[in-house]
Amino acid sequence: MPGLSGAERTTTVVIGAGLPGLAIATELRRRGVDSITVSRLEAPGTGQASQTAPLQRCDAAGASSLQERNEILRHLRNYASSHHLDIRNGTAAVHLDKMGGGTAEASLRWAVHTPDGVLLADHIVLTRCAHSQLRRMLTDLGISVGQNLVSAMRAIGIYLVGVGELITPTPKEVLRQAKVVGQAIAAKVYPDSVPSVLTGRFAALPAPA
Repeated sequence: MPGLSGAERTTTVVIGAGLPGLAIATELRRRGVDSITVSRLEAPGTGQASQTAPLQRCDAAGASSLQERNEILRHLRNYASSHHLDIRNGTAAVHLDKMGGGTAEASLRWAVHTPDGVLLADHIVLTRCAHSQLRRMLTDLGISVGQNLVSAMRAIGIYLVGVGELITPTPKEVLRQAKVVGQAIAAKVYPDSVPSVLTGRFAALPAPA
């Protein structure tokens, strides 16, 4: 694939710099996995975020839920800043290329094209896409999708955090998904390591008094 000589290499590209993106970037750092987070995935030729109508917020009605979300987001941003996570709020992904076998970068599955250059990675985490759009993406890549969309995507190195079919997951559910995906990616990166023990509290949150 031409144009990759100056590409940046990382283990995981996280697409979406909101709460789900910061949650998975934090979880990956905790597990020793490097990542680059970009702001969004743009629809080709539009300059707009690639997504359908906004998903319904299942936690929008409760002030306590909104306060919890803001508190979690604050801690995630503080963690990202203090641990120097590579968060590129001004950079969008404009195109994803599946790497073919037999190339010099055969160990890297994906080329993520951005206005600032190409990011090469073995894993991609999507944090905002409709399921119908994800199915179209896989079809465009020539991959047949059965009933289990998540398994089909994981098989090619794409993971989902904060993506719901009808409603946006709650903040606590997003953190749970980030733990599961972080563990799955770390197991791929470090297959011989002993799995770390997961606690019930997210590392970026303060301990109870």
